[in-house]
Formats: sequence, C-alpha cells, structure tokens
Amino acid sequence: MAERQSKQRRSRRVVELAIESIGARGDGIGRADGRPVYVPFTLPGDRLRAELERPRGDGYAARIVEVLAPGPGRVAAPCPHFGACGGCALQHLEDQRYAAWKEQLVRTALAHRGFADPPLRPLQRIAPGTRRRASLAAERVGRSVRLGFHEHRSHRVIDAAGCLVVSPVLSLLLPPLRETLLALLVDGERMEVTAVATAAGVDLLLEGKRPLSLASREALAALADGADLARITWRADRSPPEPVIVRRPAQIVFADVAVDLPPGAFLQPTVAGEAALVAIVTQALEGCRQVADLYAGCGTFSFPLARSARVHAVEGDAEAIGALTAAARRAALGQTVTTEHRDLAADPLTEDELTRFDGIVFDPPRAGARSQAERLALSPVPKVVAVSCDPATFARDARILVDGGYRLLEATPIDQFIWSPHVEIVAAFAR
Repeated sequence: MAERQSKQRRSRRVVELAIESIGARGDGIGRADGRPVYVPFTLPGDRLRAELERPRGDGYAARIVEVLAPGPGRVAAPCPHFGACGGCALQHLEDQRYAAWKEQLVRTALAHRGFADPPLRPLQRIAPGTRRRASLAAERVGRSVRLGFHEHRSHRVIDAAGCLVVSPVLSLLLPPLRETLLALLVDGERMEVTAVATAAGVDLLLEGKRPLSLASREALAALADGADLARITWRADRSPPEPVIVRRPAQIVFADVAVDLPPGAFLQPTVAGEAALVAIVTQALEGCRQVADLYAGCGTFSFPLARSARVHAVEGDAEAIGALTAAARRAALGQTVTTEHRDLAADPLTEDELTRFDGIVFDPPRAGARSQAERLALSPVPKVVAVSCDPATFARDARILVDGGYRLLEATPIDQFIWSPHVEIVAAFAR
C-alpha cells in the first residue's frame, strides 16, 4: 500500500500558479489548463507551486509544494496545529480581509439566486475561545492516545494540546480526558467525543464500538469527579445512549427556562452567537401573537418568543422536542408553548396549517428548508424569519420566499464559526 501511494505521488503533476480568490470552502483558487485549482491555506496574490492531487468538480484539488511569493494579507497563524488540523481554514488571513470574505460569502450566495443588491447588515463577530460545543476524535496509538480533530482531508487524528476556538473549560478537559481514554481504548481503537459546556458543567457523550467494562466505568467516574463534569453518557455502535454517571442535570437555559439537554443534542455553538440570533429573531417578530418555531430544537427561540406570544414548536428529533416539552411543562408554560414531533423536510406544515400564525421562524440543518419554504410561499403569514448556517441553501430558500411574494427586509451574517468557511445568517421577510 505504501509503495503504491508513493508511486501515485511521484506521478502527480506539479504546476506553478497564482491564487486569484478564496472559494466557499476556504481554499485559495488558481487556474491550470483553464480549470480551477483549489489549494488550501493559500490567499489571493500568492504565487506558488502546487501538486494536483485529484479531480474536484470541474478542476483539481491540490496541495502547496512551495510558496514562491506570498500575497498581501498573510499573517502568522496563532495556532500551532493550523495547516494540519482540519478544524480551521483561514487563520493565516489578516482579520479585516477575513471579515470582508465572510460577508462576501453571503453576498455571493444571494447573487447566484438573483439578489443583486441584498439588504445585508454588517457581519457580527463572535470572539475565539467561546465555542461551547466540540466534536472530537480519539485514537489509541501504541501507549498513547491522540485526542483532537481530524487532520485536513484525512481521518488521521491530530493530537491537540488545546484549541483556540473552543471555550477554556473544554480545552482544559483535554489532558485528563486523554489520560482516561488510555484506560478505555485498545491499540488502534477509535472513539468519538462530544463535549458541551452547559450551565451545570461539561456534558460528555462518548461513542465507541463495544460495551463498557467495569474498569472503564470506574475510570469515567473518576474523570467526572476529578474534572467536575455534569454527566458522562456512553453510546455503543449507535445504540441508544446510556448514562454512565450523572452528577448534575446537564441543562441549558433559554429565557430563564432550564432545559435538560439530550446527549449530543444540537445547540448554537456560542452563547454570544445565540444571544445575537435571539435578539434579531424576537425583534423581527415583535407584535406577533401566534408564532410557529419550525426546526425548534430544544427551544432556543421558542422560550424567548413565549414571553410575548403563543408558540407552537415543531421539531423532527424526538429527544429534542421531548426535552422542550418537558421544560415547558415544568415552567408552567404548557398553554403558551405547544409542541409537535414532525419531520418538516418530509412533511412540512401546509399553507392551511400555517394560516393561524402571524409569525414564523425556521432554523433548519445545512440542507435548508426547501419543502417548508415552498409551503410558506403559498401561505398568508405576514412575517417570516429564516436562520441558516449555509449561505447557499439560505439563498435558495430566500428566493423561494421572494418568488412567493415576500420581501427580504434584511439579512445579518454572524460569525459563530471563526476561521472556518461557515457562517450563520438570520434574515427577516414580510409580505
């Protein structure tokens, strides 16, 4: 295998090119043979030699062989793992140029859908070191454990001493967690780790292939006590999650309502980003008395909106909507917040069902809400707010709404995913 890979590498072509722009995935884009060449960790103005690795779309994916002359705006990356770790794509780009590129991602996506001059507000910046949720990978190699993120374009795990993106409480957990996993894993074994900083402490979800032994459970209990964790949950081979130790309820608070977080549940990645989204959503729907929160998750928008409106929360994940329902009941909001378990991609609310609402907010996964947007476009709902973490699917859904008679009032990009090609968008529509 190693010999074949070596021959393949020797047969790859090396080209000299100039980087012209940064693409939607954060890679620099140059041209060879009239085709685009995508080179990670490069910037406009860079001149370099690059090795063409494989086809990508109508061009090539490539890697840097040598930077002949750097372009303007290149800075030293603050993280020692940058360039190897696949978590960040743009730490080498000067800050103001980086912010302008993030805004341009949204403008370009909207332009592709016919929005020539969209009402885009300035980018809201979220500081590094504030991410409260991290999805990590672990692998035992001999007598050590690699714990961190996957290498760029690889399944190899980068052993991270810390991370500048996540909150300090999650970074500080890495050393004791690595030591504990050494007792859990055998050589060559892998594990997925989801760590969430909750109001009660860190909540850990560990996912592996085999049941936990008694010794493993004891090691995890010691970790929970030593690191003051709220909860550790185990899931073997995609089976239902099993609580290993619960020291305190793992809770998230939305508008003074405490929600018991299901293991591995979706959560806005930062507290500041969530607050910015909630402020924009509640302001856009001010005056509405009957609101539907579609793709409601555990209640990020439902409970803030319930301070001034009746809210019907709809969510396809059974555990998330169950947590929202239980929280509403405990807070005596059962008459104000109603809930529905429903797959909105396969079974969107119809225009008839939407008629009773005077405001809608929807916050779908990256795939967007095409089916629900099509139904909304046929409805009389006067106010709609779209929240998205993907500019391309947001622009598609925005075009559906506008073609159905809505006006795009304003869109705000929020950089919750610093140094990555991802950006959050929240937009208000009216008819």
